[in-house]
Amino acid sequence: MNLKEKIEKGERVSFDEALSLYEMDFFELGQLADAKRLSLHGKKTYFNINRHINPTNICADVCKFCAYSANRKNPNPYTMTHDEIMNIVKDVESRGIKEVHIVSAHNPGTGLDWYLGIFKKIKEAYPKMHVKALTAAEVDFLAREYNKSYDEILDLMVANGVDSMPGGGAEIFDEEVRDYICKGKVTSQQWLDIHEKWHARGKMSNVTMLFGHVESRANRIDHMMRIRELQDKSKGFNAFIPLVYQRENNYLKIQKDISADEILRTIAISRIVLDNVPNIKAYWVTSTVGLALLAQEFGANDLDGTIERESINSAAGAKSANGVELDEFVALIKNSGFIPIERDSIYNEIKTW
Repeated sequence: MNLKEKIEKGERVSFDEALSLYEMDFFELGQLADAKRLSLHGKKTYFNINRHINPTNICADVCKFCAYSANRKNPNPYTMTHDEIMNIVKDVESRGIKEVHIVSAHNPGTGLDWYLGIFKKIKEAYPKMHVKALTAAEVDFLAREYNKSYDEILDLMVANGVDSMPGGGAEIFDEEVRDYICKGKVTSQQWLDIHEKWHARGKMSNVTMLFGHVESRANRIDHMMRIRELQDKSKGFNAFIPLVYQRENNYLKIQKDISADEILRTIAISRIVLDNVPNIKAYWVTSTVGLALLAQEFGANDLDGTIERESINSAAGAKSANGVELDEFVALIKNSGFIPIERDSIYNEIKTW
C-alpha cells in the first residue's frame, strides 16, 4: 500500500511519511487534505465573532520574533487599567460579541491580582461572555513570578472565570530552535504539561505552531507529532492553528516571506497528521484573508473570527489591526464555495449564515 492509499483509508501516518508529504504533488496533497476535511466537516467553515484584548505590552521575556513587546522594538509601552478593559468588554457585549480573547506580554509590574481580577470582573458583569485567556507561556511566567505551581495558577484561573485557554506560546517545540528564538520562555515540555493539566480539569484549549522563520520542515512535523501524542491522552485540543511568522520589526532578520505554496502544504499536512484534532484553523491574521480562504481547499475548516482589533501580529506587519467586518467575512466564505457557520468558542454551532 502506498502512502496516498494509506491516507485515503484513514490510517495514521508516521513521522517520515508526514515529512515526505512535503514532496508530494501540490494538488494531490491538497486533494487528500480536502477529502479529510470534507469527511469531518463537509463544506462548513467555522468562525466566531470575537474581540482580542491585549492589555499590556511590557514583557520580561525577549523573544527574537516578537515585535509587540515594549522591551524590544516597540517604543510605546502601555498597560491598560481594569476600567479601560471593562469599557471595551461593555462595548463588545452590547453588540452581541460572545468572546473576549485576552493575551498579554509577561509584565512583572502588574501583579497576579491584576490578571485574575479582570477575569473575575468580566465574568461577574457578563456571565455569558466566554473568557479565553492566558497562554501557557503566561501561566509559566505567573507561576515563576509568584512561586506557585502550575496547578495553583490553573485553579485560580478556573475560580476567576477563565473558560478556555488560547494556544499561544507553543512557537516550535524543537528545543534547539526554541532556545534560539525564545530562550528563557516556557519550554516545550512545560507548555504541553500545562495544557495537559488544563484538559484534566475538563477545560478545552487550542494549540499553535509558529512557522516560516528558522525552523525546518522536520521541526514542523515533530511539533505536530507531539500535539497528536498529547491529544491521544487528553483529548482537550479544539483546534490546531498554524501561525505564519511575521518578519517586520523583530530580531530574527528573516530576509523573505515564506511562500504561499509552503503555507498551504503545511496546513494540508497538519490536517492529515492531526487525525485526532477536530479543527484546523487558517488564521487569516497571519496568512492574509485571501490565503486563508484558499486554505479551505487544503484542509482548513476554521477561519478564526472577525477579531475587531489585534495588536500582537499587526506590530510585526500583519494587516489585522482593525479586524474584518462581519458581512464581508461571511460573503468571502460564501463566495469561495463554503458554508459560513458562526460558532461559539468551543465549536458549538450558533448560526448558519
